[in-house]
Amino acid sequence: MAGQMKVLFLSPEAVPFAKTGGLADVAGALPDALKRLGVDVRLILPHYREVWTSKSKVYLIFEDLKVPFGKDLLTARVWESQTDGGAPVYFIKREDMFDRPNLYGNAYGDYYDNLERFSFFCHAALCLAERISYSPDVIHCHDWQSGLVPAFIKGPYAGNSVVGQSKTIFTIHNLGYQGIFPAEKLSITGLPKETFFQTDGLEFWGNISLLKSGIFYSDSVNTVSPTYALEIQTDEYGLGMEGILQQRKSSLHGILNGVDYKVWNPACDTHLKAKYTPENISGKNSCKEFLVKEMKLNQSLTSKPLLGMISRLDTQKGLDLLVKVLDDILALDVGLVVLGSGDQSIQEALGKAVKKNPERFGLTIDFDESLAHHIMAGADMFLIPSRYEPCGLTQMYALKYGTIPIVRNTGGLKDAIATFNPKTGKGTGFKFTDYKPEAFLASIRDAINQYHKADSWKKLRANAMKEDFSWNRSAKSYLRLYRSTLKVK
Repeated sequence: MAGQMKVLFLSPEAVPFAKTGGLADVAGALPDALKRLGVDVRLILPHYREVWTSKSKVYLIFEDLKVPFGKDLLTARVWESQTDGGAPVYFIKREDMFDRPNLYGNAYGDYYDNLERFSFFCHAALCLAERISYSPDVIHCHDWQSGLVPAFIKGPYAGNSVVGQSKTIFTIHNLGYQGIFPAEKLSITGLPKETFFQTDGLEFWGNISLLKSGIFYSDSVNTVSPTYALEIQTDEYGLGMEGILQQRKSSLHGILNGVDYKVWNPACDTHLKAKYTPENISGKNSCKEFLVKEMKLNQSLTSKPLLGMISRLDTQKGLDLLVKVLDDILALDVGLVVLGSGDQSIQEALGKAVKKNPERFGLTIDFDESLAHHIMAGADMFLIPSRYEPCGLTQMYALKYGTIPIVRNTGGLKDAIATFNPKTGKGTGFKFTDYKPEAFLASIRDAINQYHKADSWKKLRANAMKEDFSWNRSAKSYLRLYRSTLKVK
């Protein structure tokens, strides 16, 4: 169509091709939602080893893409596929950089050459746009791995006839990952030190930060919930970046992520033993019975409150709070099911609690996609006591499944969940503010109290299942952001 907006998506991961976290869900779903709104959107990813195992069909289109690397030119091959919705996806392939067991590192830490790898990726993405004559109105960059692109557009690519006039948007998915590297490695990027290694630039406490590069040089910055956009401008949540974020606050936006209801929806979830809808909830009882049996818990729990948690097991996700109140929770005559892996000491503490309460506490140290769906459908309540949470997706999944979220009042959790008021019958879950075990426990007690009031719980569950966090809603917000960014001078 005439005047169709063109958006180039640059992400280090996207489902179904490669995934380590929620960023992949965003980068996999948002392009299709934008395409449904009439945007010409294309996605560029590194060609990891994982792409081969994703069972996606990929086709070689170029063998000789020349890419700047420091003072040299290296060659990349380019493969092509498409998203479920038909948006083109291009993969930058170089075995020495991306053909590895993992995306960013291993059990011993990050790969030593991540700056080289993602500097190459950023250059390659812009070179590919030039090669295919795709001149984007907006280049949408995600997290530190693509944070050099806004600097490149302001620097070495400023006069480029294809991408030089493109506006850039940089999305922060988690401020905790900052892409920090030694200053002496700056030459790898091809950016001149005298111009870019500045406080007003990508210099960060004597090092270089690719996250800061994205924040400073982009035309607009956004993060994945309105509350997190405010929180990261404070000393408590800013992680050293609060100054630059305050400086950019007029260009800083918060857009809540969406969820894929084709995958997370009890009406069509292929993992479940019984499907259910807001109009016919009976299948949820069958899912609860299955979960209790699957986790080898006491059968009496099918008629008692069953709490679920699917999480990385670390303190950012509030697992230190859970460990401190485990005995108190299990003393409330409830069941608890936890799925995840992470911090060794937390795993051990949870394991000890299971040995003390084997019939009421089920624990799986792993990630099991099918079990995750069974927990989401079979539990009555879902725990997310995060210390901070840029967006969070599981609280939105839980709402759709009628599994009532109990969350800390932070980030996307605050934005997605409305506290239930039994007098008015309004609200979708329970929230606590103070990051203290007693506050978390009090919120759990409130939820259990409502569970035992059948009419109140029925109303609460109906409210939750009516909520709409589809990507269509988020995509419209991003489209407004693109249009306003195009007006930035």
